[in-house]
Amino acid sequence: MSSRLDDARPQPHMLPAPPTAPVLPVARTEQAGTPHYRPAIHYTARDTWLNDPNGLVFYRGQYHLYYQNNPHGNVWGNMSWGHAISEDLVHWTEQPVAIACDAEEDVYSGSIVVDHANTSGFGTANNPPLVAIYTSAFKDGTPYAGTQAQSLAYSSDAGMTWTKFSGNPVLTRGSANFRDPKVFSHSGPNGQEWVMAAVEAGEQKVVFYRSANLRDWTFASEFGPANALGGEWECPDLFPLPVDGDPARIKWVLVVNLNPGAVAGGSGGQYFVGDFDGATFTPDPSCLLEDPVDGAAALKPDGSAVDRDRLRQCSWLDWGRDYYAAVSFSNVPDGRRLMIGWINNWDYANSLPTSPWRSGMSLVREVSLETVDGRPRLVQTPVLPAAVSGNRHAMEPGGLSAEVKLPEAIPGTAQLIDAELLPGTARQFGFRLFQAADGGAAAVLTYDAAAGLLTLDRREGGITEFHPEFPSAESAPVALDSGVLALRIVVDHCSVEVFAQGGKVVLTDLVFPAPGSVGTAVFADGGTAVIRRLEVSAVS
Repeated sequence: MSSRLDDARPQPHMLPAPPTAPVLPVARTEQAGTPHYRPAIHYTARDTWLNDPNGLVFYRGQYHLYYQNNPHGNVWGNMSWGHAISEDLVHWTEQPVAIACDAEEDVYSGSIVVDHANTSGFGTANNPPLVAIYTSAFKDGTPYAGTQAQSLAYSSDAGMTWTKFSGNPVLTRGSANFRDPKVFSHSGPNGQEWVMAAVEAGEQKVVFYRSANLRDWTFASEFGPANALGGEWECPDLFPLPVDGDPARIKWVLVVNLNPGAVAGGSGGQYFVGDFDGATFTPDPSCLLEDPVDGAAALKPDGSAVDRDRLRQCSWLDWGRDYYAAVSFSNVPDGRRLMIGWINNWDYANSLPTSPWRSGMSLVREVSLETVDGRPRLVQTPVLPAAVSGNRHAMEPGGLSAEVKLPEAIPGTAQLIDAELLPGTARQFGFRLFQAADGGAAAVLTYDAAAGLLTLDRREGGITEFHPEFPSAESAPVALDSGVLALRIVVDHCSVEVFAQGGKVVLTDLVFPAPGSVGTAVFADGGTAVIRRLEVSAVS
């Protein structure tokens, strides 16, 4: 959970000023409604603010998405846990606020576990409880004022209503920046235990604790600082995955979100691959930089090229500007590892030009580990609707030497583009998205074959003037596979998610097109590219 605000950001190690009353409504930033930006297949709250996903859990046939929510406005404040449910991970139904802030605390990020054995004592053997582990950000006038600590809430009705534990907090370090607990069950030498990964955000450390009952916690170890620094570490996650689908080759993935200092600027997520023994995470040497790099400094105009290059050597969940606080679901059947992130960036989060809602979630992504260039890397596959909307266009294979219009985006649906392209003699090729009716301004996705770079440029993609940090172009290194660039592009009403080479590289950006900018085109410059496969579909 980040406490950063766009134009009044507290410095690291500082908390935002708490409300002076138990819960004060935060004034909405009113403007004309923007239903044309409401996504078709990405979750947004009906008329309030949201940020980090929290407490992701599958239980009794439903996926539960909890999230940081301001129930009283559409800018950051009054942090509580909002709630939505889904059966397919695409279509979500908003529920009442699940865990609300009160006179003593704001309710920051955390996680939920199914306590199958009722180790916590909050349920029964026949009706095991769901237990939420969240960060209490304590307000003035309370015994823990100015600190962040870990607390519990429990549910006996499948996550629909919650009771805060009377013995909160269950774990405190007397720290102003100890937050974002991700808890999971682990079987090791000491039997079945609960493990917590949380952060000392300003120290850029992940701290690990162990417990037998979710109430009493013992310090185990810490990890960091490492690789990308520059701001605060937040929203950690730790989970095992088989490498190349081999159950005999299990590696552990430690996700660490950070702000600022990500590869595209501002907020983003990095990850480490290694081993975990129930107490200590040991990263593979191949995934560590020799020295950490200050990403925030590297991306400044006077940042050295060496630092920028080193920053790009870190392992990133997403190379775009708008994928943050990503964490995974617990208790998912068949061992699937499913993640979701916040589509936004703290550089401009409170200023997005939408109303009455503000901010949304990414698509859910199924993640796996594959050997890439000799070491395990995360591969991400978007979870999409089971069927398209009956509107599919396939382009004939062949040469491409100019711009060719494709079907326009259909209001009320998202556009799915699946393509396999070869550079041929072209210097660059790619797609124009959200193109204006006159064929001009658009967000442009370009592949430069000589540089091996995939770039998403939103500077001419529509409305950008709402914040000076928003106009941008993001690039990611992408190697061709047997000479082919494979792309899966999901274009919703205000976002673009690009999955390159089967999800080995992902790039996500918000885009706010001008009214009527629904055009789509494929193009090649400086020669002739080759289309091997190209399909455009409408999904909803």
